[in-house]
Amino acid sequence: MKVLLIALGFLTMSAAAQGQSTLPERLKAVQGDPVVLKAALDAGRRTTFFCANCHGEEGISKAPEVPNLAGQNPAYLLEQIRKFSVGERKDQFMQGLIKVLNDDERVQVALFYASLPVAPTRADPALAAHGKVLFDKLCLRCHGERAHGAELYPRIASQNVVYLQASIRRYRDRTGVRNNQLMSIATGGLKDDEIVAIASYLSQLP
Repeated sequence: MKVLLIALGFLTMSAAAQGQSTLPERLKAVQGDPVVLKAALDAGRRTTFFCANCHGEEGISKAPEVPNLAGQNPAYLLEQIRKFSVGERKDQFMQGLIKVLNDDERVQVALFYASLPVAPTRADPALAAHGKVLFDKLCLRCHGERAHGAELYPRIASQNVVYLQASIRRYRDRTGVRNNQLMSIATGGLKDDEIVAIASYLSQLP
């Protein structure tokens, strides 16, 4: 308990010392201190209680159209939180929830979900094989060989297959729900069955 209180004190002092530092800078600062990081993860678990109804207690979604957050890149998660908060990503429910989070809580949520394990699901081998060919051609450059992404790109390995299909279609069809010029270009020529194949391949990647 004493260690936790000290760590929380460090978190408070760190936030005050950073002043106008950006959230990505604050994220890296927390990641660089094991004691503060442990406290942030504990706080993140408490903060995400209202996320569990959709995203699950351990970041594994409870509905097929909802993304898994477990194992996601923390910098990417933090940026998506920012986008929802300012309306760059559109979801009335998410936007409302995120507006109640302060900066420290946003960092804690991103770190907590990133720390959780995520497991692949089974997929039809033939579909997955076809999906790999398409992924290597269209997606590998940004999302990486194992689809684990990086700071600017999400981890899409082990992601919910239904969510993947819906997201790819939204980029392809330019619905406005998901806006990214590179993604729209990459997905623009995909047929529905090719989208299913890519999603199948990604869902079974560890």
